[in-house]
Amino acid sequence: MNTSSTFALTRSLLAAALSAGLALAHVQAHAEGPAPTTVLKGKAVTETNLIDALTPEEPVVTRSLRVQRDTPGQQAARKPSASLLITFETNSADLTPQAKKQLDVVAAALRNNKLADYGFNVEGHADPRGVHDANLSLSQQRAESVRNYLISAHSIEAKRLKAVGKGDSEVLNAKNPAAVENRRVTIVTDVSKD
Repeated sequence: MNTSSTFALTRSLLAAALSAGLALAHVQAHAEGPAPTTVLKGKAVTETNLIDALTPEEPVVTRSLRVQRDTPGQQAARKPSASLLITFETNSADLTPQAKKQLDVVAAALRNNKLADYGFNVEGHADPRGVHDANLSLSQQRAESVRNYLISAHSIEAKRLKAVGKGDSEVLNAKNPAAVENRRVTIVTDVSKD
C-alpha cells in the first residue's frame, strides 16, 4: 500500500469512528431521558444556591478535536436550571405567602451580575392526577403567575422571562403521582445571551 492510500484509509476509518461515536452518544442521551433535577425547597432556596444552579458553565474553547468514549450512565448535557417547590392554592394559580417569599429570593438571584445577561423559562409543572389538558392549562397559569410576580413585585424585565406550561409531562416522582415535587416551578436558563 502506498502512502496516499494509507492516508485515505486512515482518514476514512477516523471519519467512520467519529460518526459511530456521535451516533452512539445521541442514542444514549435520548435513551436515558432527561438529566436528574434537584428540587430546592425550604431553607435550600437561597440566593447562592439559585445562582449556582442557574449560572451556565463557561465553554472551554480549544483548537483541537478530542474524541472521548461515553461511559455507561453518563447523562447528556442540560441547561442550567433550578426546580422549586412553589406552592399554590388548591386547583389555583394564586401564589401563597410562602411562595412569594421564595420568589423574593429568586428575584434577588436573577438581579445578580452573574445572571443579569440571561433570559429564563419559567416552567410550570403539574402532577398527573386529573385530565391532561386541564393540567397543561393550570401549569401554564401557574408559570404566568410566577412570571407576573417577578415582573410586578421585583421589576425583573419582562423580556427576560417566558412562562411555559409543561402540564404533567415531566413528573419527578412517578412512583407517587400525588407527590408534592410533581407540582413545581422550574427556572431554566436560556443560555443564548441577548
